[in-house]
Amino acid sequence: MIALPGQLFYTTTIPACLWFITRNKKNGKFRDRRGETLFIDARKMGHLIDRTHRELSDEEIKKIADTYHAWKSNKSNYADVPGFCKSATIEEIRANGYVLTPGRYVGAEITEDEDEPFEEKMKRLTARLEEQFKESARLEKAIKNNLRKLGL
Repeated sequence: MIALPGQLFYTTTIPACLWFITRNKKNGKFRDRRGETLFIDARKMGHLIDRTHRELSDEEIKKIADTYHAWKSNKSNYADVPGFCKSATIEEIRANGYVLTPGRYVGAEITEDEDEPFEEKMKRLTARLEEQFKESARLEKAIKNNLRKLGL
């Protein structure tokens, strides 16, 4: 299953989901995929070509296709990527009440940890916010003063 971003189609802005269904997941040409489902979440991919239409680049399409082919052909070339793809077992799907939403299985992207500890970052950001509040009050007074000079 591949979750696509919205605005890909001219007739609707809603996101679409592609389902690839096979009757024989053990056909001898590829690895035995019985009991497994590949989920790809491509909702964050693509770029707007105008206000209402999005387009996937050739590289993004290749990334999706390569992921599918790696999963289908040889498990050693495939790896789950948090936030993008996950090979889920039927047990995992059953545990999620058979909900087939790719985002539920791929999870969130891994973000890099920041070097600055949370407490220090909050102190720094709070001090910056306080400076911005003071600047906002100064600008508000200047604007009111200018309006008063204009007789408004």
